[in-house]
Amino acid sequence: MKTSLFSYPTPFTPPTTEEDELSFLRLARSRRVGATTFHRLLTEHGSAQAALDALPDVARAAGATGYSACPRSVAEAEWAAGHRAGARLLLPGTAHYPEDLLQFPDAPPLLWALGDPVLLNRPRIALVGARNASSLGLRMARKLAEELGKEGFTVVSGLARGIDAAAHEAALPTGTIAVTAGGIDVIYPQENKGLAEKIAKMGLRLSELPPGVEPQARHFPQRNRIIAALSRATLVVEAAARSGSLLTARMALDYGREVMAVPGHPMDARASGCNMLIRDGATLIRGAEDVLEALGAPPETIKPVKSKTAPHGPAPAPAAPASPPQTAPKTSLRNRLLALLGPAPTPEDAVIRDLGTDAATLSRELLALEMEGTVTRHPGGMVSRG
Repeated sequence: MKTSLFSYPTPFTPPTTEEDELSFLRLARSRRVGATTFHRLLTEHGSAQAALDALPDVARAAGATGYSACPRSVAEAEWAAGHRAGARLLLPGTAHYPEDLLQFPDAPPLLWALGDPVLLNRPRIALVGARNASSLGLRMARKLAEELGKEGFTVVSGLARGIDAAAHEAALPTGTIAVTAGGIDVIYPQENKGLAEKIAKMGLRLSELPPGVEPQARHFPQRNRIIAALSRATLVVEAAARSGSLLTARMALDYGREVMAVPGHPMDARASGCNMLIRDGATLIRGAEDVLEALGAPPETIKPVKSKTAPHGPAPAPAAPASPPQTAPKTSLRNRLLALLGPAPTPEDAVIRDLGTDAATLSRELLALEMEGTVTRHPGGMVSRG
């Protein structure tokens, strides 16, 4: 087992009561206490409460006057909101908080968890990629997630549309973890609400942010670092040259994790990021066998089981999202079809399945696009852009 970067002192007081959890919440939510400072304070003082007591003096020594820690009432409100949503807190030193996260200075001080935390005890692999994924990319993501799940891996991703959603859906029967960029009770994007509810029942959702927080741009890199740190390897299926998926891959490299990528057509912008990663040394992946070979002997297949030792017992069904449901923007069939196609020929039956339409409707749309010169049909029922 790897040594944690933060070896908490003896006697370190692991949180075991509601009062302890509130102390952890107060420390984590106090002004100017980031993840690194949080762990350093625990290292120096041995418990969250002792760190809270010392915090005003620490701030004064740093030149901050009139400093006060996060009020107890704020922590109590977050604690209550999390439990109303059916979630539980995972804290350093308690069951199910992944010990390997503590190798890193920016390990999340706490995680709200909704679902089965036992999945955190299994080998984990991140599978991420483009939101505007092609039909071929979606098929590849599903295939990889399904096969890696059967080999004993928990598939980790970010619950975004496209590759993330396809990976989560395919890995539901074997175990999947969704790390979200908002509060544990906030679903983003709304089109993945049904999938998020399935993951809460059959898998696990994680967030380090307070319940009710809506995702903002700065939250996504924070989410990506957790995805990268949780996983033995990060596998990118499709990604543009500048994308969040490439950021996750770079974070994985910084953490000393394996980075893998599925190659794509050089004329498809959605494959440019993956091709760059491979050029720079990432492992080229053609299928699950390549992943297993790169990681060595496959892990022993472990079937997901419900936790019997979770601190608050089985998580109840998730509550409704804190924010009112928003209607997903409607996109025309034409635009959705073009988004699925790339320079590489794609089977028409796969496009029908991904669009959720019928063969006659697709045929009419393809005919119009073919007349415009926007798409090209190939022998064997294949179609491509241009």
